Amino acid sequence: MSNNKSYTLMTKPTKKKRMKHVVPNRKIITLIFVTIIVLTAFLSSCTQSEKNCNPAPNILFCIADDASWQHFGAYGCDWVKTPGFDRVAESGLLFQNAYTPNAKCAPSRSCIITGLNSWQLKAAANHVPFFPQEFHSYVEILSENGFLVGTTGKGWAPGKALDKEGKNRELTGKFYNYIKLTPPTKLISDIDYTANFKSFLKERKDKQPFCFWYGGIEPHRFYEYGSGAKIGGKDIKEIDEVPAFWPDVDTVRNDLLDYAFEIEHFDAHLTKMLHHLNDIGELENTIVIVTADNGMPFPRVKGQVYEYSNHLPLAIMWPKGIKNPGRKIRDHVNFIDFAPTFLEIAGINFSKSKMQKMEGRSLTEIFNSEKEGQVIPERDFVLVGKERHDLGRPGDTGYPVRGIFKNNMLYLHNYHIDRWPAGNPETGYLNCDGGATKSYILNQRRHSAEMKYWELNFGKRTSEELYDIKADPYCMNNLIDNPDYASQAATLKNEMKEKLTQQNDPRILGNGKVFMSYPYAEDNRGMYEKLMAGEEVNTGWVYDSDFELDFVENNKK
Repeated sequence: MSNNKSYTLMTKPTKKKRMKHVVPNRKIITLIFVTIIVLTAFLSSCTQSEKNCNPAPNILFCIADDASWQHFGAYGCDWVKTPGFDRVAESGLLFQNAYTPNAKCAPSRSCIITGLNSWQLKAAANHVPFFPQEFHSYVEILSENGFLVGTTGKGWAPGKALDKEGKNRELTGKFYNYIKLTPPTKLISDIDYTANFKSFLKERKDKQPFCFWYGGIEPHRFYEYGSGAKIGGKDIKEIDEVPAFWPDVDTVRNDLLDYAFEIEHFDAHLTKMLHHLNDIGELENTIVIVTADNGMPFPRVKGQVYEYSNHLPLAIMWPKGIKNPGRKIRDHVNFIDFAPTFLEIAGINFSKSKMQKMEGRSLTEIFNSEKEGQVIPERDFVLVGKERHDLGRPGDTGYPVRGIFKNNMLYLHNYHIDRWPAGNPETGYLNCDGGATKSYILNQRRHSAEMKYWELNFGKRTSEELYDIKADPYCMNNLIDNPDYASQAATLKNEMKEKLTQQNDPRILGNGKVFMSYPYAEDNRGMYEKLMAGEEVNTGWVYDSDFELDFVENNKK
C-alpha cells in the first residue's frame, strides 16, 4: 500500500510550479562534450574495429624457389641444415602433407596469391602467362586495407601482370631488391634479403601491420658444381639416400650437395629475419609461413606431378595466434589455403573486398585447435595437375595432367601420352632445368645401353598411373594394371572427376584446348618451329648439350 502511495505522490504533484531557466556553466558543457567524444571513440575502436584494440597480425611469407619437403631438418634430414625452418616448426606447426596444385613456379604462385587451383585461373594455369586482370592477389587486397606490403627476391613470376592501363601490377607488393651482398658463389643471388626486409620495415607508420613476401631465388638452378663440398664443407657420404629414379653416383650426390648449400643460404636469411622481428618486438604478433613453390629442380621432379614434385615443406608459427605450438599436422593442406587464411586473420570481409570467390579453406581451424595429427577429418585429399609449362613441343602444346592424392595413394591421368612429359628431346627437354644430374642421365643413355634412368625421367608414360606413396614415395611402381588395386583406382578417378567438375575445370568439361589459346608472355612463342628452322631462341635454363637434335632420326623403328 505504501508503495502505491509513494508512486502516486511522485507522479502527481498537487501544484505545477514555473521552472526557472538556468544557463549551464560553459566549462561543464565542454567537459561533458569532450567526455562523450572520448567514450564514443573508445567504444567504436574496441567494438566496431578490433584492429585497434587487437592489432591485425603481420605476415611474413617465406618461399624457397624449387625445394622438396624432405630436405629440411624438421622432417628428419641431417645433410641439409635449416635452423630457421626448424625454429618455425618447433614454435608453431609442422605440416606433413602440404601440396601445391601445380609444381611449376608461375602457376604454383598464382594458386598461392588467389586461393584458386590453377585450372580455375584461365591463362594463369600456364607457366609464363599474362596474369588475368579479373583475378586479384591477397597482397593487393591487404594493401587496400591498410597493410604495408613488400617483396624481396622473386615474387610472382615468371610472366606479365598488367592492369587495364598497361601498367605493372604488384601482385606480391613493391620490390625491395636494391641492397646487395657478396654471395657465397657466383650463381647464388646477390640480393641481401635480410637488409631489404629491414629497409622495408623502416617505412611503417606507427604500428601499421605489414605483409612481406620473402621470395628466395635459391635453390633454383644453376649451381656452381662442387660448391656444396668445397665451400659448404659437405661430404657426399652424408646423404643417406639418393632417390631411386636417379643413379647413385658421385655426380648426382655432388649435385644434391650443391642444392642443399643453396637451401641453407635461403634458410640463413630466414633465421636473420626471425632474429630481427624478435629484436624489434614484432615476432609475437607476426604469422611466419615457410614453404617452397615446387619440388627440387631435378629430373622427374620440378614440372612433373609426383610425390617429390607437389609435396612441399610447410612450417607456420604465430606465437600470439596458434594454440599448443610444436604440433605435427597430418591434414592435407593446399597452397590455395594461404590466401583465405591471410584475409581472415586480417579481419577482411571477403564479400566486401575485390577478391574473387576462393576455392581454398582458411587454416585458422587448425591454428585454434590443440590437436596433433589429423585435426579436420575432411582435409584428406589434394587435387593436382598441370597444363602448359615451358615451350618446346610442336605448336607450343603442353602436357596436361590431372590427379588426386588421398589415402596414401596418388592417381594420375595423362591426357596426351603421345607427347614427351619433360619436353621434346630435340629441343632439350625444356621442362627440366639443366644440371649435373640431367646431363649424367642423358650421357648415360647416349654412351651406354643403360636406358632405365632415361626412361624414368624423360620417357613417355601411360594414360593412367597409380602409386602407393607410403610404400613407394619415389613413385616407381605403377599399380594401375594390378587387379588388387582396381577398386581404389576407380574410386580415386571418380572422386577426382567429380570434384574437378564442381570446380568447372575446362579440361574435365571437354574444353581443355582453351589452355592452349592463352599466349605465352615472352617472345619464345613458336619455339619448336623456330629451333627446327635453325633460329636462335632463348633457352637459357638448359645446357646446350641437352639438345638431342638427332634423337628422332636415330630412334626410328
